Amino acid sequence: MCDVVTIGSATMDVFVECEDANIVSVSTKNKKSEFMSYPYGSKVEISDFSSQVGGGGVNTACNFSNLGYKACAMFKVGDDIYSEGILSFLKDKNIDMNCIVQDPKMSTGFSIILVSFQGDRTVLAHRGANGKIKKSDINFEAIKKAKLVYIAPLNGDSTKVLDDIVNFAKENDVIVCFNAGTSSIKKGFNYMRKILENAHIVVMNKEEASMATGIQVRPDTSKDKFSEQLVHPDIKEMFQKLKVRDYQVIVITDGGRGAYAYAGDKYFFCPVFDGPVVSTLGAGDAFASTFCAALAKSELDIGKSLMYASVNSSGVVSQFGATQGLMTFDEIETKLLEHPEYTYQTAD
Repeated sequence: MCDVVTIGSATMDVFVECEDANIVSVSTKNKKSEFMSYPYGSKVEISDFSSQVGGGGVNTACNFSNLGYKACAMFKVGDDIYSEGILSFLKDKNIDMNCIVQDPKMSTGFSIILVSFQGDRTVLAHRGANGKIKKSDINFEAIKKAKLVYIAPLNGDSTKVLDDIVNFAKENDVIVCFNAGTSSIKKGFNYMRKILENAHIVVMNKEEASMATGIQVRPDTSKDKFSEQLVHPDIKEMFQKLKVRDYQVIVITDGGRGAYAYAGDKYFFCPVFDGPVVSTLGAGDAFASTFCAALAKSELDIGKSLMYASVNSSGVVSQFGATQGLMTFDEIETKLLEHPEYTYQTAD
C-alpha cells in the first residue's frame, strides 16, 4: 500500500542551451511580454545539451519518495524509446510502478526546453499519451488505499477524469492535493469549483490564479502603495474566491517574489530561498509536492511548510532536470539551520 498516489504526466525532456538566444521585451499600454528569439533562417550552435525524465506525475512521485513517503506513480506512456527511458529511470527510485499505463498505439510525451542565459525557459511540448488518460486507466483501488492523492496538472482529454478522481477520493476519505493546470482552468470557474470543492490543498501560480478567478493584480502606484502590504489586496481577493471549503489550504506562488498561503484565518507569505538558478523547470512540482508532504509532517504548520517547499525548489532550480537537486527532509532542515534569518510572515 502506498502513502501517496501521484497522477499526472511523464515526459522525456531535452534541455537546449544556446548563447545566441536573445530575450526580447515587447510593451503595450497595459502589458509587457518577453520572448526568447533566435536569428531567423540561421543555423544556431547549441552550447549545452542534456536529456532528463520529467513531467508532473514523475517529478512529484520522485519527490515524495525522496522525502520518505511510499509513492505510487500513475501516468500514461507509449511503447517507444522515450517510454523505455522513463521506465528505466524510475526503477531505482523506490516508486511503485504498477499503476503506469503503457499504450503501444500512442507516443510518449516529449519536450524540448529552450533555456535562457537568465535561467528561465521556454518549453516546446508534445503531450502524446499524457493528454489521453481515460477513466479506465485510473487504478481507483490504489487511490482508495492511499492517504493522499496528488493531482499534477493534466492536459487535453485527461482533464475529463478529474471529477471521477476527486469524488472517489472524497468518498473514501483520501486527502486531495490539486495542482491546477491551464487546461483545467480554461474550462471556466464553474468547472473548477467542482474540483475545488473536493480538494483539501490547492496550489497554483499567480498567473493561473488570475486566469481561474478573472482577477487581475493591479500594479503598484504611489497612491495605492500596494508594495507596503504583505499580501496584495487582489491576491487576497483571489484567495477568497478560490477557497470554497472551510478546511482548505490555498497556495499561490509568485515566481521570484515567493509564495502565499491562506487557510481562512490568516495569510502567509514566504520569500524564495536564495540560491543559483540554472533552470526553473520542475520548481513548481517540487514546491507543491513538498508543501503537501511538509504539511503532514509538521502537523499542519503552514508557514514552516512554505519554507520547506521553497528550500526544496531552490535545489531543483540549481541544476538541469526537474528531479535533480531534490532534497530529503533532513537536508532541508540542515539548510534552514544554516540560514536562521530565513522565515515567513503572516497577516490578517
